[in-house]
Parts: sequence; structure tokens; C-alpha cells
Amino acid sequence: MPTSMPDIANQSAAQHEGELDWVGMSEIEVPIMIAAKDENERAVSARVEAFVNLTQAKAKGIHMSRLYLLLDQLSTEGSLTKESLAQLLNDFIESHEELSDKAFVKFTFDYHMRRRSLISGKQGWKAYPITIIGYFADGKITTEMQVDVPYSSTCPCSAALARQLIQQAFANKFGDEGALDAKQVKQWLGTTEGIVATPHSQRSVAEVKVKLADEVTEFPIIDLVDAVEQALQTPVQAAVKREDEQEFARLNGQNLMFCEDAGRRLKHTLNQVAGYLDFWIRVNHYESLHAHDAVSVSTKGIAGGYRAY
Repeated sequence: MPTSMPDIANQSAAQHEGELDWVGMSEIEVPIMIAAKDENERAVSARVEAFVNLTQAKAKGIHMSRLYLLLDQLSTEGSLTKESLAQLLNDFIESHEELSDKAFVKFTFDYHMRRRSLISGKQGWKAYPITIIGYFADGKITTEMQVDVPYSSTCPCSAALARQLIQQAFANKFGDEGALDAKQVKQWLGTTEGIVATPHSQRSVAEVKVKLADEVTEFPIIDLVDAVEQALQTPVQAAVKREDEQEFARLNGQNLMFCEDAGRRLKHTLNQVAGYLDFWIRVNHYESLHAHDAVSVSTKGIAGGYRAY
């Protein structure tokens, strides 16, 4: 067995000289403990991207195993917090002294939350896709968090058209009568003839990304999910009894939304949170009327901040 092994990254020159913006690995599978605000640590299965830049034009490459081992150490010996995220990025840079001065890491995982039904009080699990990003450049660390929240959206235009048909059906049924019998009208309204049309609604998803202020010391996963669901009022449900389904129908009827309405609700809500320095919102209504989707995109609108695209 040879006494020393070749080290191509250190001993070979680049075939073509030039700096590279990012070099590293993606789709790294690791279990990791995540510490979210107001909850105990829990294990999640994450997919990770880990990168550093390459500032030395003549260098053959970076040391990818060093990035992987630092990530593995966090997975086996620590937990993901804002503090440990910052330390990981610093360690990426220190492990590539004279090669790199920027670092990037992204964790993507599902975060399961117990959610209570609307009326019956039953509980069930809902999984929310979460992305946490750390970025080190110019001596400063930036932390971002994204959550995808599913909800139901009912079309205001479709609702108005359905109401018109119901009015027409009522006129056809009772238009020539004098005094109406309330019991008869009530009974008629409980038939398919009475409610002759219903508006279309669809499952929708709000993708919300926020840039966390330095004073935010814990990942506000639950806070952000709650804020989105409270703004929209029609989150998809887990455990559902008939009384919950009826309340869900009422909430949809009282919260008619185009994608523009949903986007503006979320923008207003996030503007009230001082801990979010910037935000990016994409609302996706997966239409049941059309084969295409209705989408709105908005940002906080600060100079040098997130761009819509």
C-alpha cells in the first residue's frame, strides 16, 4: 500500500483558469435536529445544498469532503439553530482558507405540525415544506426561511354567477306568488333545485420566503405558518368531521379570493412583522375551471431586496 495518496485538488492545476461563483454538493441526505421557536427540538430528514466560491483561478478545485464532514458533524453532534447555521458557514470558509470567501447552505425538509379541526376539536398532522438558507458574504451572514402553505380559494366571479342563477331559480319558483311561506322557501333552499349552482374553488399554495432580522434568534416556523393561515382563513384541514366540513364551506363562502386578493392579504400581514426584513410571496391557485393556474407574485419592495423574478 502506498505511503501517501495523490491529492489532485492540491497537486494539479486547473485545465482552464478562472474563478467560480459556487462549487459544492446538492441533494445531500441527512437527518438533523431542528430547533424551532416555541417547540422542543425534533428530528427531520433534510436534503442539503452546501457550497463555497472558488476565488483562486489556478486552483484545481475545492475540498468537498470537508464541507460534507462539517455538515455530518452538525447532524450527529448538534442541532440546526440560527447560531449553529452561522457557525457552519464560518467553518466552511475556514476549511477553505485562501480558496473561498463566500459560503452557502440550504436545508429543505417537511415540518409536521399538529393542527386542530375547525369545530369538532379533532387533531391531525399536517406537513409543511420548509427551506432554511444561510449565506455568508463580505463578513455578514444572511438567514432566510421559506414555507409552503396549502389553502382553499373560492372564485369571487364564480360565486357571483352562482348567486345570479340561484336568484333566477327563486324567481322561477316563487315569482308569481304573493305572500311566501317561509317554511316552504326554507325547504326549497335545502334542495339541489334551490341551490342550483355552486362556485368553483381549488386547492392553492402560498409560497412565502422571509429574510430574518438579526434579533430573531430562533426559526419562527410556527409563527409564519400561523400568520399565513390566519390571513387567508381557509387552510386545508387534517382531521375532519361533518361539522368541520360545514364550517370549512362557510369560511370559503366568506373569504372569496382571486390570487390578487390572497397576495395582498399576505403582503399586508407580513408588513406588520418587524423581524422580517424582506419577503417574497408567490400565490398559486391551481384552477379547477381552467387547465392553467392563476398566480400572483409580490415582494416587500425595499431597495436591493427580493425581486419578483
